[in-house]
Amino acid sequence: MDDLLLQKSVGKKKIRNILLTNDDGIYAPGLAAMERALQRLGNVYVVAPSREQSGVSHSITFLTPLTFKNVFVDDKHWGWAVDGSPADCVKLGAAEILPELPDLIVSGINGGLNAGIYVLYSGTVAAAIEGAFYGITSFAVSLEYNENESFIRAADIAANVIENVLQKIEQDKIEQDKLELSESNTENIDKLSTTQNQKTSGDLYNLNIPFAALSNPKPEVMVVEMDVTPEWESFERRIDPMGRPYYWLSGIPDPRQPLKKQQKQMTDVAALRQGLITLTPLNFNLTDKIKSKNMQSWQTVKWNLSEQNNHNNNTTSNAPSIRTTAGIKKYQPFTEN
Repeated sequence: MDDLLLQKSVGKKKIRNILLTNDDGIYAPGLAAMERALQRLGNVYVVAPSREQSGVSHSITFLTPLTFKNVFVDDKHWGWAVDGSPADCVKLGAAEILPELPDLIVSGINGGLNAGIYVLYSGTVAAAIEGAFYGITSFAVSLEYNENESFIRAADIAANVIENVLQKIEQDKIEQDKLELSESNTENIDKLSTTQNQKTSGDLYNLNIPFAALSNPKPEVMVVEMDVTPEWESFERRIDPMGRPYYWLSGIPDPRQPLKKQQKQMTDVAALRQGLITLTPLNFNLTDKIKSKNMQSWQTVKWNLSEQNNHNNNTTSNAPSIRTTAGIKKYQPFTEN
């Protein structure tokens, strides 16, 4: 590895290895633009799907072999194409391909925003989440789709945001260390240390860039929450040349939801509509903490799970039966004497 790369730093945190992936495939222009922009932060390893994997969310490959091949540009090794999902790329890249765990994981640039409830379907975001599983600071980066989209400008903006976030993370850690050293109350010191040790996941950020921000010489970044307004799934019915019906999924606002009044707190969807770059900290812990707290009283409830309240065990089922060959002698084909 180039010694100069080992000296590159962001604030006081040295960035040695960066794992870069996406869900649009290894030949996507957004990935190439992001690779160039990240080179100033460290040594970039490109590990991306061999084909487009949009909308696969956090799927992983475990029922079939996971393979990859080297990709070259002008006879120079450029990256690894994985025959799997974005999450597979992070798993395989971190565990097998890279010489050591990366210091930073970036997923993108995705062609199309990943904001609001669509974060849950995004392969781009899932790759960043996988990085956070490893305890590594991870970013998902997306650009609003436009026929004239400029990934080079977007990548430069994204790299600047990432650099600033990493600097702020380091500054916060320095301040936290100062607080612990200056704190005279031993109980508080132990409390702070315990809280810090409980955090085992990496910082996780979802960065979305609207097309309007690309022409702004000083684009504004806003830290916002994810909009969780559900979408109503609508299918357009069409007929193929053979006369068979097929369906095309489209999303519209959920008609069951009342029209929202002006929210006091800006969300990612609303901010993007105003041409603002959005930065949303995410957490893969899906526990509803408020409900969990309210449900603590249930622990004292005697749960009635006796057999008499269950369905009759003799009830027949119309479910299809599944037979396996486990433990059965191998079938011998018939042969003539």
